[in-house]
Amino acid sequence: MAASSSTGSATEPPGLETQWREIDNLNQQQLRAGDSWYLLDKRWYDQWKEYVHAGDQNSSSYPGKIDNTELYEDLDSYHLKERLSENEDFVLVPAEAWHKLLSWYDMMDNQPPLERKVMCEPPQVIGSLVYLSCRSLSVCMCVNLSHVYLCLIDAIHQKIRQHFNVSETAESRLWMRSTDTSSERLRNLNMTILDSCLSSGMVKYTHLPFTPLNSGHLRNSADEDSYRGPPGVCGLTNLGNTCFMNSALQCLSNTPPLTEYFLRNSYLEELNFTNPLGMKGEIAEAYADVIKQMWSGRHYSVVPRVFKTKVGHFASQFLGYQQHDSQELLSFLLDGLHEDLNRVKKKEYIELRDADGRPDQEVAEEAWRNHLRRNDSVIVDTFHGLFKSTLVCPECNKVSVTFDPFCYLSVPLPVSKERVMEVFYVSLDPTAKPTQYRLIVPKAGRVIDLCTSLSQATGVPPNQMAVADVFNHRFYRIYQADESLSCILDRDDIFLSSGCVDQDGEEVVMAIYMRERSHYRDYGSGSNNYGTSLFGHPLLMSVPRAQCTREDLYQLLLKRLARNVPALNGMTHCFCLAQPYIAIDWDPDMKKKYYNENEAEKYIKHQSMDVPHQQITVQLQECIELFTTVETLEEENPWYCPTCKKHQLATKKLDLWSLPEVLIIHLKRFSYTKYSREKLDTIVEFPLRDLDFSGFLLKKTVNSTEPPCRYDLISVSNHFGGLRDGHYTSYARNKDNGQWYYFDDSKVTYAREEQIVTSAVYLLFYQRQDKIRQPTVPPPVPSSSQPENHVSSQTHDGMDGASSCVSMETD
Repeated sequence: MAASSSTGSATEPPGLETQWREIDNLNQQQLRAGDSWYLLDKRWYDQWKEYVHAGDQNSSSYPGKIDNTELYEDLDSYHLKERLSENEDFVLVPAEAWHKLLSWYDMMDNQPPLERKVMCEPPQVIGSLVYLSCRSLSVCMCVNLSHVYLCLIDAIHQKIRQHFNVSETAESRLWMRSTDTSSERLRNLNMTILDSCLSSGMVKYTHLPFTPLNSGHLRNSADEDSYRGPPGVCGLTNLGNTCFMNSALQCLSNTPPLTEYFLRNSYLEELNFTNPLGMKGEIAEAYADVIKQMWSGRHYSVVPRVFKTKVGHFASQFLGYQQHDSQELLSFLLDGLHEDLNRVKKKEYIELRDADGRPDQEVAEEAWRNHLRRNDSVIVDTFHGLFKSTLVCPECNKVSVTFDPFCYLSVPLPVSKERVMEVFYVSLDPTAKPTQYRLIVPKAGRVIDLCTSLSQATGVPPNQMAVADVFNHRFYRIYQADESLSCILDRDDIFLSSGCVDQDGEEVVMAIYMRERSHYRDYGSGSNNYGTSLFGHPLLMSVPRAQCTREDLYQLLLKRLARNVPALNGMTHCFCLAQPYIAIDWDPDMKKKYYNENEAEKYIKHQSMDVPHQQITVQLQECIELFTTVETLEEENPWYCPTCKKHQLATKKLDLWSLPEVLIIHLKRFSYTKYSREKLDTIVEFPLRDLDFSGFLLKKTVNSTEPPCRYDLISVSNHFGGLRDGHYTSYARNKDNGQWYYFDDSKVTYAREEQIVTSAVYLLFYQRQDKIRQPTVPPPVPSSSQPENHVSSQTHDGMDGASSCVSMETD
């Protein structure tokens, strides 16, 4: 069955088995220089595979015209979305396979083909997906690091020598870009790609006669004087899905006491190379190198490749180039820096004591002394505070009180128990247009709850409704009443139809599909069927079993389609296929003459749609109150009661006792329950100045030597996107000039204070007011015509799936 085309460009396709065999064979071919490959929407391609494997030319799984709509940001400019992922959002097919599919199924009007070129042969020594593109004096090698990151750099070196026909006696070198203005020679070619953390624009290749490394974006270290900017106003290159790391680093970089500690080289005297819990000082040294480059004032952006390599070496979860959580990276980094800089060289064993009724002040001071006997570093000095933990046994009322240190506060967000869903209701009245409703349902509810909510607005009994997801002119899925609403995504097109439920077994529920016949017959499959393509909205209809004759069905359909076909006059015809659906086939000329497509697409907006969807807004203080609220331990994490001699689901309460100089607040936006997994886009309003914790502290100020409880914001880590993917950025206030900046990987721009509070805020960094120093230089005066500090040449995370680039230039 072939798709009909308004342009008439579709050609007669072969049978379904032949289609699958031809495309599958073509997809096995290897990459060759000059070849073109094309992007196909993954959902359309999966639909096509389901269709050809079904073996039925009239199957309802017919995919229709090639449709890449979901890959575009908008259909005006046809710009691709960011963070598209191969085999999740799209598939790649070779040119011959693309042209066959295009000739068989046609393409949605005005959509451009998404062609990608292979410029040179892939290096066979690598043995995986590698592209070489030759342009002027550059060679760009794109490597699928998920396959080749364990290969040696020498393999790349040798392949490039072959590409430039460099003789065996000639000397050649590889140079590693360390910042935007300097590079260093890659001497150890026996390192792997993973260990050297190669990525886009990072490696330069030269052979004799050697010339200075000052072309393009790479400059010799002697030319660093060519750029001078405000210290700390420096981007970080995205090495491939490393925006989470860049965001966390920018926040720490703009934490004054920590940055000044490293810029003064105070860390050199405190490196702990023997700590078994540490990383031999390597994390601290790598972090120091990044900070010194960022605060030198000589770079638009810095490439944190060595730091990334060290992190992956000591924390395997951060190996490779997958997306991660900035808070998880921050937690690892703070702990790693602490252990690498721990002034305690030999940790003594300390037996912890319960409070046993002693005064809180006494127990807290004892706990803090014990903590410092084992943990004493700049991280403890800057970030560690103390909270009180109170557990109460529900059986014997035993109270256990301990005081524990913390490095950051992970505070919960108020979670709404309701969800807003937008659906279309299709009435039994054939003259009525579909109506769009905005409904409020339980977040942990089931499909029957959705029907009940709609019932209150329509008066139709909920047990008389059917719920379906419509995609590509067909029912993609019909839901059962007891299914969880978490199965339905916000982007799904959900239709509810009334009178479509068989309650007594006397009726048959059928799907009704509209199909347009092609102008030719499908001889490839050996059948006499015409090729057809789906169009319009599908319908569900409940029919008494006694009225399932051809003539009765025909009359029912005429009545059901009265609104769309005002002058039918018998020009459409029906043949009942295998249950559970009916197809109405239209001759193209008759469809154009009698079917009113504009009328069929019309719908009514219910007044509920006029009520603006208000985004939930909470105050940061509410989140802190939730953090200190009494809760009952979960069954997976019981407490062992020393009195009852068994595990109990005790009540637990956390209270803040003392706060550090720099307080990190982690907003727990990622919610995981047994009912759902979601990211909370709640707007948390927080003060940029004068955040007062005096009302939350158990420890009250007893004399003038106690530090104040007021804090000012110094930086923020943002997360945009959902659970599966996303992008991290940050806002930070420069300690020298007091100006706020927005950091988006290697791109840095001025920021205004009113821009900072958004639904994307994930981590908050506050500094205690008594420790804040006034700016030492006047803030810059940005003008409306002033260009951005630096425009990144890197793509955002996930733009090219698993590929990242290694740029190699020859002088």
